[in-house]
Parts: sequence; structure tokens; C-alpha cells
Amino acid sequence: MAEAQNTPVGSTTAGSIAVAAESTVATRMSAPPSFDVADFPVPHGREEEWRFTPLERLRGLHDGTAVATGSGVKVAIEAPEGVTVETVGRDDSRLGKAGTPVDRVAAQAYSSFEQASVVTVAKEAVLTEPIRIAVHGEGGTAFGHQLIELGAFAEAVVVIDHTGDAVLAANVDYVLGDGAKLTVVSVQDWDDSAVHVGQHNALVGRDASFKSIVVTFGGDVVRLHPRVAYAATGGEAELFGLYFTDKGQHQEHRLLVDHNTPHCKSNAVYKGALQGDGAHAVWIGDVLIQAAAEGTDTYEMNRNLVLTDGARVDSVPNLEIETGEIVGAGHASATGRFDDEQLFYLQSRGIPAEEARRLVVRGFFAELVQQIGLPDVEERLIEKIEAELKASV
Repeated sequence: MAEAQNTPVGSTTAGSIAVAAESTVATRMSAPPSFDVADFPVPHGREEEWRFTPLERLRGLHDGTAVATGSGVKVAIEAPEGVTVETVGRDDSRLGKAGTPVDRVAAQAYSSFEQASVVTVAKEAVLTEPIRIAVHGEGGTAFGHQLIELGAFAEAVVVIDHTGDAVLAANVDYVLGDGAKLTVVSVQDWDDSAVHVGQHNALVGRDASFKSIVVTFGGDVVRLHPRVAYAATGGEAELFGLYFTDKGQHQEHRLLVDHNTPHCKSNAVYKGALQGDGAHAVWIGDVLIQAAAEGTDTYEMNRNLVLTDGARVDSVPNLEIETGEIVGAGHASATGRFDDEQLFYLQSRGIPAEEARRLVVRGFFAELVQQIGLPDVEERLIEKIEAELKASV
């Protein structure tokens, strides 16, 4: 397997890719999934799944010392007609069926939440307006759980917007019925002091289509774990991500696509830009093709654009294949400096340096922003990218 090296700015030339051998696959090295916190040892930072994470900045989420305090977070849901919104207790049988916690923080979140939000789209309902979920931190520590469930042949777009200040551990479940189509846009626009650790579980039904767009800007530490599994054949999953890591921030995205069923597809594309001293981005892309998953077609890619000195990227694509009867499988990872030749070309055409820089970064992210399909969200993200660039000038 291939791993892009830990790449501080200045260690690569423009457009180059640093590659080293990767002999371990994280999907086989972590503890078995469990809802019980006691099944996971307290991490110390030497474990494969925790070696990049600054544990001392998780405010006790990883070792059990964090308890719900203060106002926590408030969740507000706007849903069009045809959608059922419920607040349920932890004994609701629908919770947890999309996936099981795979690390101690996710298990702690599942064991500690008191109420969960359940959003249900009825069978064959086709929504013309998005479901909007606002998660706003009001200080303190909180544990949460959300479930979005689509009936057979339903179609919906969900926007989950995280803002404010909080220490939050949460699980989000997506359950797609046969033939359903779900697009989820998860935006992490936290205040600079926030900590957010989350596991996203998607269970994709027969011939169903799941698209996830994860956008991460804010927070002191953000560690997200999107996971996909298939309930039947013919399912498709697209995982897109965009992150802009600024001075001192740690942003970590750990993907797993578990091809456990024949004739399913997946495609993952994550792109990140980094700037400032101590900016640290981590991308782990795990794809497991089990022996029973014949006819699988999968690809994953991570690209990182490092804008200033002092930033660091760890990019690790892992591909584990247990059957030779597949359509295709591949992965790629690239990390490089800002392309000075592109800047020179634009400036030679009369474009000022600051505007040229903005154009290059917008072009880098453009294909992912366009995947969202909601003009107001796309415009907001472009404005956020430009604001980040201005802050570095």
C-alpha cells in the first residue's frame, strides 16, 4: 500500500508526490466494534488508530473523564412536508442499527447520550427542499446521536451545520431503504476552541445511492470517522470531503468503506488546504473488499495543497482485497506545495498575486463544492475559503 509521507512545507517541490511503503491496514488493527466502552482500552497515542491524534487536546473524551456539562449543544431541525422528526430516548430500537462504535470515543458517545434526534423520510417520498439540521454549541461538553432514515425509493438532501463552541462526541446514522437516494452535507464551522469527535455510519440498501460531502473549517480538534456498509447488492456510495486547516488546528478524517456485499460501488475524493504553524491534517482512507464482495468497483483519492511553512499532512490510503473477482480497485494520495508556476503564469497575464492565489485555491476545491448542489451552501463555502485565504495574507 502507499502512504504519502508526513510532509512539512519546504520538504517537497511544487507538484511532487512523496510516497513510502505502508505495511499495515488499520481496518484489521483496531479493537472489534462494540457499544460497550469497557471493550476499548484507553488510548495512549501509540495505537494505529490514534497515532496521529493529539489526545491531550480531546478534553477527556478518550479516557472517560469528560462528562456532560453546561448548555452543551442545541439541535434545531427544519424539515419539509413528508418528513417525520422525533426526539427519542436511548431505548429506541432504531438507534445503532446503521453501525457499531469502532473506538472508545464513539462508544462513550453512544453510552452517554440521553436523547436522540430521528428524522424519517417516508417510502417513495421525493423531497424538493433540503432537511436542515443546525447543531449549535453553547459551551460545555455534550454527547449526541442522530438518525436519518429513508424508506424505499425515497430521495432527500440533508444539511447538518455545526457552529458555536462545544466539546462534542456524537454518532450519526444513515439508513437507506432499497432504491433510496440520500445526499448529506456535514459542515464543521465551529469556533476556534471547539472539539468535535464523530462517527458517521451509513447502511446502504439494495440499489440505493448514498452521497456524503464533509466540509471542515473550524474547531481546535475535529476527528470524523465516516463509514459505509452495504445491506444488499447494487448499492453505491460517494464520499467527498473538503477541509481548510489553519494555524494550530488538527483536522482528521478517517474513512472506511466495507464492501461486504457483491456488486456494489464506492468512490472517495477528499481535498484539503493547509496554512500556518502547527496546522495538521490527517486523512486515512480504508477500503475493505471482503471475500463475498465479488463485482466490487471502488476508488479513493486524497489531495492536499500546502500553502505555507509550518503545516503538516499525513495521508494514508489503505486497500485490502480478499477476492480477485472485482471490477476495479485503486487509490491515490498527493501532497504538494502551492504551485509557484501557476501563480507566475497568472501574474504574467496581469492578475495580481493575491487574486491569482485565490483563483488557484478556488479551482482546487471547485469540483467538490459543485457536488453539494445547494447554491446557498456553495456560496457560503466559497466565501469561507476566500476569508481563510485573506487571513493568511
